[in-house]
Amino acid sequence: MSRVITVGAAQLGAIQRADSRARVVARMVDLLKQARSNGCDLVAFPELALTTFFPRWFMEDQSEIDTFFEREMPSNETAPLFNAAHEFGIAFSLGFAELTGEEGRTRRFNTQIIVGKDGKIIGKYRKIHLPGHREHEPWRAFQHLEKRYFEVGNLSWPVNRAPADLQSGLFGQMICNDRRWPESYRVMGLQGVEMILLGYNTPVHNPPAPSHDRLGDFHNHLVMQAGAYQNATWVVGVAKCGVEEGCEMIGGSCIAAPTGEIVAQAITREDELVVARCDLDLGQSYKNSTFNFARHREPDQYRMIVERKGAILPE
Repeated sequence: MSRVITVGAAQLGAIQRADSRARVVARMVDLLKQARSNGCDLVAFPELALTTFFPRWFMEDQSEIDTFFEREMPSNETAPLFNAAHEFGIAFSLGFAELTGEEGRTRRFNTQIIVGKDGKIIGKYRKIHLPGHREHEPWRAFQHLEKRYFEVGNLSWPVNRAPADLQSGLFGQMICNDRRWPESYRVMGLQGVEMILLGYNTPVHNPPAPSHDRLGDFHNHLVMQAGAYQNATWVVGVAKCGVEEGCEMIGGSCIAAPTGEIVAQAITREDELVVARCDLDLGQSYKNSTFNFARHREPDQYRMIVERKGAILPE
């Protein structure tokens, strides 16, 4: 048996600080039109897809910072994207900066949603592994202030059952730096995830460790392929890339199969749609053999062995 959906990884080129949301959404709608022509059921967009990557600037005026955040979804600015997707019968994932009221206070998250073909939100994730720093570090060529502008996500890594028009697939989400940490994949793997949608904005230059720069593209694919294979899931990794306000960002948007193989990959650092037919049942042979967690993982024995060596395991 096979459960095939056609997926588009909608890579975005650079978004400059002066670019309006209307202009960005128009580019995204163009990618949806390409997706329709390619018979896509689902399109994934990058992290913080609606604006430039604003954490690269140190800002103290909260009203200025909040101009980069969305207070509702869909909003007036994003409605054309939702409307086009609904008209075309395409589900999509979208990363954005979320401003919301919870627990009696204003909260800000780096967020990604999954929207079904009917235009309704069927899943939400808030980024957990926030990289960078909190205070101004003027020695850097650019800042990376996610720890300053966002709270750590509070939704864990949920896995959502999609409607029948997406083959009733089990979909998970992660954002950018989450992809470098094995627990991001494993928490969803333990829930039987079949496809992970992942948006990222990753600079070529790593100011604290410039010797890593030459390996950025390699590490990007390494972690996604390993996460896909070790958890028997598809991983759709989508970049915002190119030279944005003088900061060069990697591309390499790709679709990795549960085998760990990359089956489709972007070749530019501009707006580009990468398409693959993905059988959600492809991971079953791995889930039932090599990575049969119930049969092989034995967490109690693992804990006992590690604790004997004096290590402290997280709860």
